[in-house]
Amino acid sequence: MLENLTTERRNEKTENLDELSTKEILRIMNEEDKTVPAAIEKELGKITEAIEIIKDKISCGGRLVYLGAGTSGRLGILDAVECVPTFSTTDEVLGIIAGGEKAFVKAVEGAEDSLTLAQEDLKKINFSQNDVIFGIAASGRTPYVIGALKYAESVGAKKIALSCNKNSKISKYADVAIEVDCGPEILAGSTRLKAGTAQKLVLNMISTGTMIGLGKVYKNLMVDVKPTNEKLVERAKGIIAKVTGVTGEEAHKYLLEANKNVKAAITMILTNCSYKEAEEKLRLAKGFVKKVK
Repeated sequence: MLENLTTERRNEKTENLDELSTKEILRIMNEEDKTVPAAIEKELGKITEAIEIIKDKISCGGRLVYLGAGTSGRLGILDAVECVPTFSTTDEVLGIIAGGEKAFVKAVEGAEDSLTLAQEDLKKINFSQNDVIFGIAASGRTPYVIGALKYAESVGAKKIALSCNKNSKISKYADVAIEVDCGPEILAGSTRLKAGTAQKLVLNMISTGTMIGLGKVYKNLMVDVKPTNEKLVERAKGIIAKVTGVTGEEAHKYLLEANKNVKAAITMILTNCSYKEAEEKLRLAKGFVKKVK
């Protein structure tokens, strides 16, 4: 029953929410938000398992596919989209939302209740056993997500589930089940609040942890940044300069010579080689700057 879910229960601390002053509302929201990281901490083992699976699949040419409905789907898409400029991904990380792209900005009623729609959506991207499905549902019972996990099972793909309720339905269909119980929302059932925050923080961990493990980070610098605008070009130049000790002007010169590939530019400087040679060195090092010889 829906009312039995933690995410649907009434929060005893806010039963007079509509009688509180604005400052009191904000104070209690802030207090409740502070409980989210502690809830995530209990699931670090599961999150670690998930990242190891995803790293393995992507390193072999597979993809991470986030999938959900409503807020959960939007958060998955957001994380996938941000991987492009941050880590220069192409289609290694994808996001799918029930109802399609239009559902990102406007609710598509009924889409999340379908057990078969996800299968159709996954077939459109040629989802296979090489990929990983990452089903997201705060309630842990969304039919669209269950349908996706079942389809992933049928093609032999790895399955990860993220929910904000213990013993959730989607967990039963997953190889790794991440269940972040943040307690009742201050506004009963409004899972865009603590549950949404928890999901965003977990997805931050999933994508960042995975990309670090794939060699897209050197020390704590995003050496696979995709410099597609003025800000990112400046960031790329700064990263090259920090790693190699060259001037900003020299960093820019090497960045252009390396076809705006930051890792290649760094490799060219550190090993005194050409762009073509740098590409080969990085290939042999599997993309890890620290392993370049």
